[in-house]
Amino acid sequence: MTSPSAATPRTGTTGEPDTLMLSVHGPAGVLDLVVPSAAAVGDVAREYSREASLPAVPRLYTRVGRPLDDGRTLAELDLRTGAVLVAAGDGTPATARRARRLERVVRRRSLNAGPLTAWWCAMGVLAAALACWFALVAGESGVDSDVGALVVALLGVSALGAAAPGGPLSAHRVLTVPAFAACAAVVVAWDPAPERLPTVVGIAALAAALAAAVARALTVDAEEALRVWVIGGVAVFGATFLAALIGLDARAVWGILAVVALFAARLVPMLVIEVPDQYLIDFERLAVTAWSARERPARRRGRIVVPDSAVELVAARGSRLVTAAAAATAAVTVVCVPLLLRETGDGIDGIGARVGVTCIGGGLLLTARSYRHRAARALLRTAGLVAVGSVVVTALAFGSDRLIAVLGVAAVVIGSILVVTAVALGRGWRSAWWSRRADVLENMCGAFALGSVVVSSGLFMTIWSR
Repeated sequence: MTSPSAATPRTGTTGEPDTLMLSVHGPAGVLDLVVPSAAAVGDVAREYSREASLPAVPRLYTRVGRPLDDGRTLAELDLRTGAVLVAAGDGTPATARRARRLERVVRRRSLNAGPLTAWWCAMGVLAAALACWFALVAGESGVDSDVGALVVALLGVSALGAAAPGGPLSAHRVLTVPAFAACAAVVVAWDPAPERLPTVVGIAALAAALAAAVARALTVDAEEALRVWVIGGVAVFGATFLAALIGLDARAVWGILAVVALFAARLVPMLVIEVPDQYLIDFERLAVTAWSARERPARRRGRIVVPDSAVELVAARGSRLVTAAAAATAAVTVVCVPLLLRETGDGIDGIGARVGVTCIGGGLLLTARSYRHRAARALLRTAGLVAVGSVVVTALAFGSDRLIAVLGVAAVVIGSILVVTAVALGRGWRSAWWSRRADVLENMCGAFALGSVVVSSGLFMTIWSR
């Protein structure tokens, strides 16, 4: 073996090189070695120690810290010409322990937040919601009771642990902090009186917004989703606070929040994409002076080239914002729609609430078709189905036999139409005519949902009685 800084590897009859050019980084600096591909790792380490005049033979590692077995050959380890190795330690047990510790650190840093961690964090939020429900069902809510104090303490510790900065999985972990804070706030502020439920929800939303702001200050991960938590929590708290000040009924609060969620699903995609100004405006052409206005450029100016990394950054940020906004829209819809149907009776207010919720569900389903992001589309469709399903369940529970029969026939007809449409779409059928009609129907759903708030909130009956 030799140690020139440059050499040409020889190639055998099989097309694979007989010798490899390796760069070994160690205590004596960088040393280039030309070694046979059949040489063992231990031989390379001894050659490096001989060339570098080291007192002991070091261990060889990959550039990411993975130790190499001394008995294996370079060909078995699939090392190629140009590979970079690291020589460290002297092969003692302490060095081996340090190498294993380094390998664990590298493996931990190579973890990435993926769907599995998202589901795991979702299970944590579900566990927090179940703990909150248990404290409320036990009738010992509030920090004065033993069960309530224990639940609040556990949720607080969980929120602090999830807000800890650092870690490869923090992008999903920090998103659970506002949920833990909201559940703890519900336990503390719970009041069984129905008219105080909007105030309890507003306090929980404010706690979630404050927790999201703290988590956003501690870490840079999931900045977009935490921003949505802050904006959504403050908006819900503002709506409930104003309703409590002016004396609005709980039905009006739930109806207004559900309609706002419907319109937010339509407006968010137009607001989340922010392109830097330097890619949209030619600042050099705007900087006109007396001398630049007189001169005539000798050649035409080239076009502004936007780098691919900038496009990917804008697209990734917009995707995260759209997904977080869709999740917030789905959460507000799933919470407000059943409460609205529960607060309204079977009179004209109940009819207005059912019509409004049906329009909200239909509007969300129609809005979801314009989303190209799979997760956001699934969330909006789930919210729309929950809204329509709530209306069906309410109609079956309080409706007459004739209404139930009409709903059954309508379900069969709509199901048949959906099956035919799904088969046609699966075969590649597209039509601009149907797309335009869907846009018109989506606008009509938004208009009817907005108008139904006047009826479902009781304002119509109040005006009629006067």
